[in-house]
Amino acid sequence: MTLNDITLAVLAGGQARRMGGDDKGLIPVAGQPMIRHVLNRVQQPGMTTMIIANRNQQQYAELGLPVHADELPGFMGPMAGMAVAMNRATTPLVLICPCDTPKLPADLAHRLLAALEAEEADAAVACDDEREHPVVILLKRELLGSIEQFLAAGDRKIDLWYGQHKVARCVFHGAADAFANINTPEQRQELEQQLLP
Repeated sequence: MTLNDITLAVLAGGQARRMGGDDKGLIPVAGQPMIRHVLNRVQQPGMTTMIIANRNQQQYAELGLPVHADELPGFMGPMAGMAVAMNRATTPLVLICPCDTPKLPADLAHRLLAALEAEEADAAVACDDEREHPVVILLKRELLGSIEQFLAAGDRKIDLWYGQHKVARCVFHGAADAFANINTPEQRQELEQQLLP
């Protein structure tokens, strides 16, 4: 398979309590909304892309991409957004990324796809030297039914779900900083200083 077989879905559906409830994907960092940094890093030519957002959908639509909301009420977490993305995608693979990780590796899609194929896995999850990043994951779209069943049973923990499947671990050595997510105004300010010329 190639990158054209992947749909990129950026999850922007959280409540962002630690950011005072501000919509994290739209918070400006170095002159651009945070989600734009994610898109600039991860989106590849020819790659279908969508945004999963539960509020401010018009503002997200101004980025020129389709925007979809969770189909389950009540902010059910990232797995609900993953289910929407997999339901809406038409490609065999779906790459999930959160909107608050603006320094993701530029070769993320290439390496996750290589790991998935090398291990003949159902999914490939990004890891640094210390831990997995379960919401940075490449999934086969055929797993949609499994996710829907998991959510219908009232479960929400993504690592419990993918423990049921063959998941390749794609390790980005020395790249823990690339997966850092922005949860507080202080982290946002620190990031802005890193990104400004």
